[in-house]
Amino acid sequence: MRGGGCQLKLERHGAVVTVRLHRPHVRNALSGDLLTELLDALRPLDRDPGVGCLVVTGSEQAFAAGADIREMAGRTAVEMAAEDYFAAWEEFADLRLPKIAAVNGVALGGGCELAMMCDLVIAGESAVFGQPEIKLGVIPGIGGTQRLTRLVGRAKAMDLILTGRPMSAREAGDCGLVSRVVPDDRVLPEALEAAATIASYGRAAVRAARECVDRALESGLRDGIRFERRSFHALFATEDQKEGMTAFLEKRAPAFRGR
Repeated sequence: MRGGGCQLKLERHGAVVTVRLHRPHVRNALSGDLLTELLDALRPLDRDPGVGCLVVTGSEQAFAAGADIREMAGRTAVEMAAEDYFAAWEEFADLRLPKIAAVNGVALGGGCELAMMCDLVIAGESAVFGQPEIKLGVIPGIGGTQRLTRLVGRAKAMDLILTGRPMSAREAGDCGLVSRVVPDDRVLPEALEAAATIASYGRAAVRAARECVDRALESGLRDGIRFERRSFHALFATEDQKEGMTAFLEKRAPAFRGR
């Protein structure tokens, strides 16, 4: 599958769909039009039982350099509030499909926030992350203050958000923002390999695992453990659980069917 509009390029590899941001003239800055195009492309994929994982990427120079400043600069506080500006990005975060960010180049501001909305971040050694909004007289607005703090802790989040300094891929990996750091030319292959692995598993188990990990960031330990246990119990209603455990006992590879 190849497709997408003028600001996206989509390509399908079996059960994996690669979504490439394509606004090279502004280093893939995130605009309202790009978000509309992105959601229009991903909504049907999120309902497609044949799709098991998304890989979101940009160019060698930029995953995404931030939100589109030209689009925002002249707006008033009343206009921003009336439009609930940036709120629609939560629809991307809430997609049920697992999402991998394959990051080369800069992932700054909205670009860093987009990466953090994904379940895994695989970054090239030269990639750079950061929340430099303070330099523009504002703060992160697509979840940066919340997701970054949950991922890297208060001390590191305060450092990055209050100084606006960039962070190398190695530092991002050391503090928990990045899942894997690989050579620059291995970013997309590594992400596609991980995505294919995830897509090969039972859909219900993958969704449950994602929901449980996210719940760990949003609830207390006791509530999280109860949620995990109930999710574990519920998976025994699926054909994939029966297939997975039977295959283990029969010493063969399972053939998951997403049911």
